[in-house]
Amino acid sequence: MKFTFLIYLLSSFVATANEVRISHCNGLCPTGTPETNTLIVTPIYALSNNEETKFADWVAYQVTPSTIGSSADHNRTWRADPQLDDEETLEPGDYRGASNALNTDRGHQAPLAAFSGTVYWRMTNYLSNITPQKKNLNQGPWMRLEGRVRDAAYRLNGVYVVTGPLYEINTDNLPLADETHKVPSGYWKVIVNNNNAVGFIMGQDTERSMDECEAVATIEEIEQRSGLELFPSKNPNDRENIIIGCK
Repeated sequence: MKFTFLIYLLSSFVATANEVRISHCNGLCPTGTPETNTLIVTPIYALSNNEETKFADWVAYQVTPSTIGSSADHNRTWRADPQLDDEETLEPGDYRGASNALNTDRGHQAPLAAFSGTVYWRMTNYLSNITPQKKNLNQGPWMRLEGRVRDAAYRLNGVYVVTGPLYEINTDNLPLADETHKVPSGYWKVIVNNNNAVGFIMGQDTERSMDECEAVATIEEIEQRSGLELFPSKNPNDRENIIIGCK
């Protein structure tokens, strides 16, 4: 795996011969990604970029009361990730026509609102942190789940999150993209506080009106379906009531 990180992040990055610890991951970061992936570390999130799909296999971040802000206060100027080579990521032009053809938004994995209270919010608009996400999902239960994460961050004084895509069925690609890529068929997200966790899985075709709590999934299921080991150094308990309020 290739490593890319900003020099002022060294205090949050510790590497040994056998493991990498990054503060965004609350311990060891997920394992099981291809060796060709590139690990990107920014001041607000870490991600593992897959050069074949052109999207991150996982994104890890911590949401605290001080990082949260209003996304309405900031624009969405999309940029290719400056830490990746052109052939490793998509560019803004690759998304042309996708909204109408596929009914998709540019969906954040690390959400803009979770980091609008920081000076680094623009980094959430890097396309390494974006995937084509169906509008009903992005503007419906996925958005409401992100709101629950922010509520939990206020109530618990911070939560860790790791999230990523699934590729379980074939999906239509971006119609005007000139880079080979693979659009996700669904998404997973796990929220952690102390040693308690709650996971979710939602498909691209999830209805806008679906209650996000209906998507609760165990960490074991998410690991089986994603092919990742999410918490190599921890074994958090599945406790959705404690963190997110789903029953």
